[in-house]
Amino acid sequence: MMMNNTIGRAALAAGVALVLAGCGKESDAAVEKPAEGIVLGPDAVAVVQQQEIRTGPQLSGSLMAEREAQVRAQISGQVLAVYADQGQAVRAGQPLARIDATALTDAATSARTGVSSAQISLEVARRNYERAQTLNQAGAMSDRDLETARAQLSQAQAQAAGARSQQASAQKQLSNSEVRSPITGVVSVRPVGAGDIVQPGAALFTVVDPRSMRLEANVPAEQLGQLHIGSTVRFTVNGYPGRTFTGTVQRIAPAADPATRQVPVVVTIPNEGGTLVAGLFAQGRVESTVRQGILVPAAAVDERGVAPSVLRLKGGKAERVAVQLGTRDPDTEQVEVTAGLAAGDTVLVGPAIGTAPGTPVRVSAAAQP
Repeated sequence: MMMNNTIGRAALAAGVALVLAGCGKESDAAVEKPAEGIVLGPDAVAVVQQQEIRTGPQLSGSLMAEREAQVRAQISGQVLAVYADQGQAVRAGQPLARIDATALTDAATSARTGVSSAQISLEVARRNYERAQTLNQAGAMSDRDLETARAQLSQAQAQAAGARSQQASAQKQLSNSEVRSPITGVVSVRPVGAGDIVQPGAALFTVVDPRSMRLEANVPAEQLGQLHIGSTVRFTVNGYPGRTFTGTVQRIAPAADPATRQVPVVVTIPNEGGTLVAGLFAQGRVESTVRQGILVPAAAVDERGVAPSVLRLKGGKAERVAVQLGTRDPDTEQVEVTAGLAAGDTVLVGPAIGTAPGTPVRVSAAAQP
């Protein structure tokens, strides 16, 4: 009986030893098995680069035509014809419309007749005065009669001048019946049509010169010291995604708005291709300073923690690195890193920044982002 107990205890001990040995092997296998990694596409990583950083006050505002002409009626009457429509290119002096000028034509004809009559009277008065001078010198006419002839000549000269003035005025009024463009540009507004009755001062056309535009914007007063006449402005315009335009600061208002503490600024913009149009909203930055710095995509920075950080690839694994941030550029969606990274480092971008530190990472061109 004692022998059987001894044999049972020995068998149990051997079984436990086998179990423990097996557990030890499984444990060793778990330690030696490499952790499973991830494969990322090229869009999920970015190489840190040293680039040119342009800093300065941000501004926003609306685009306006640098040269714009409001064409208004100079006479009253019915619009007989319209020669230009909205969006049509026109030259300086080109006819845009014609207003009925029947009454003005009659007035101009009458004025020309008046000039002819006054000129005849002037010639008669001049001959009478010359005859009076001759008779007076011969003693055949008194000084009083000579003075009368001189006064009649002066009166005839004044009447002739008045008639010529009336004729010029009537001719000018008649010419105003032909509405012409004062500048070369494009018709942006045309509120009238053939058959309309207009009065002096009525708006007929708006002509803008699209070759040069201006941006009327505002800058915070505390950043006024960074503005200078001639400073370069880079901006984007709604309606043209992905495109950047350049202008130059032309005017800076001498006073800030007391309510908004904003300083009005006018930026001139070359627009030779006619791409930009008035009324569009624009926002950008005045390039006050230019320097070199480390830039990374804003999507690479994780700011959910106490301090901003990025996931850097080193030795094929992701490691979390605390960084210090500088200037942000909303136009390019990049942010400056002043400490924590160096040019040439590779960082994860977008959803990939949720990768656990220590995870092996492999970048494959065939991987889906």
